[in-house]
Amino acid sequence: MSQLEHKSQAWSALFSEPMSDLVKRYTASVGFDQRLWRADIQGSLAHAAMLQRQGIIGAEDLADIRRGMARITQEIEAGQFEWKLDLEDVHLNVEARLTQLVGDAGKRLHTGRSRNDQVATDVRLWLRGEIDGLSALLRELQSALLDLAEQNADVVLPGFTHLQVAQPVSFGHHMLAYVEMFGRDAERLADVRKRVNRLPLGAAALAGTSYPLDRQSVARELGMDGICHNSLDAVSDRDFAIEFTAAATLAMVHVSRLSEELVLWMSQNFGFIRIADRFTTGSSIMPQKKNPDVPELARGKTGRVAGHLVALVTLMKGQPLAYNKDNQEDKEPLFDTVDTLRDTLRIFAEMMRGITVNRDAMEAAARRGFATATDLADYLVKKGLPFRDAHEVVAHAVKAAQQQGCDLSELPLPALQAFDGRIEQDVYEVLSLRGSLEARRVAGGTAPDNVRAEIARHRALLAG
Repeated sequence: MSQLEHKSQAWSALFSEPMSDLVKRYTASVGFDQRLWRADIQGSLAHAAMLQRQGIIGAEDLADIRRGMARITQEIEAGQFEWKLDLEDVHLNVEARLTQLVGDAGKRLHTGRSRNDQVATDVRLWLRGEIDGLSALLRELQSALLDLAEQNADVVLPGFTHLQVAQPVSFGHHMLAYVEMFGRDAERLADVRKRVNRLPLGAAALAGTSYPLDRQSVARELGMDGICHNSLDAVSDRDFAIEFTAAATLAMVHVSRLSEELVLWMSQNFGFIRIADRFTTGSSIMPQKKNPDVPELARGKTGRVAGHLVALVTLMKGQPLAYNKDNQEDKEPLFDTVDTLRDTLRIFAEMMRGITVNRDAMEAAARRGFATATDLADYLVKKGLPFRDAHEVVAHAVKAAQQQGCDLSELPLPALQAFDGRIEQDVYEVLSLRGSLEARRVAGGTAPDNVRAEIARHRALLAG
């Protein structure tokens, strides 16, 4: 390394030899933290404007910094910016180019700040924007699920517990369960955003600075809700990244649960749905195959995101105050979590609009599983029989239907009355899948009218 190149390092005057190439490659982050460039420039411009307002730099310096940053923005957007490994990270690369463009004004920009508070600010600004984008994608996925639910509000689906047929539910009601899950995910992201949206800048390396900075004005200019109030915590805190990754993990868990059902429902053993061909693949050897690769891969990617959560928690668990180089390892798991969740939500929002429902297969499956057995028990309770006794009576009736290879609704009235004399002709309405569905009008229940009301409620929430 030449003497000139050696001096490009921010700390070079103290050192008697250059960093080895091995260490340079091992410690550099510019290969992945380039994506922070826009946040870095945004934070730097706000910092520079505050320095000028406080009389720490002159108006000409501020004008030069703004001019230089505009040029750098153009270069990066055009793919003409030269990212240098020797400069280690996005911050030093931008600052070095700024100094090259505007001279001493570029050197004055770093007054009153450190890379420690700078990177913490950049990550928060970047993540805030990503959260806003992810929240919009969650709304798109909810909207797609609402459309599918509305189209199939009166379609009977066998509801399962333990993967055994339990009771009939509306397919629309089933889709609304995921609308609820993704709604909670959106709430969590909105809550996390509040703690992301706080300003570390001005905490400097760890102890604050002797310059008369107006941190609150920088926070306002950057649209942040306030400042981080302890300089040690400001530069070393990564709770916000862990919180976000935890929220993202839950969102991916919800995607994974939906994926598992889509994979099952698409199989020939179920045949409940068809996923549009553009979201499936074929087999290299079996020409009859259509594989649900998108939901399968989403299931797998859920483990990837959960792994990032564990990595971030482990990263922070043993760190003393304040900043440590360990924290460079926060970015790749955080970046990949955002990328994975964003891509997954986007493709699922599209895929759910391409699903075709096979209502006949769903209804046939519900009949095979004695899905209205509980309805018969409830019928007997309303006739005066204690529920536990009614439960026992229905168990005998189900056993008889199994032996005869028919559904409860197909047993003749005399056969049903043999189990309890209170059973009358009106029982067949109770034993029908449609009757079972319509009867569950309790708040949160699966009756089609309830489903339609819930769809309207969710649409209003999304519109608001």
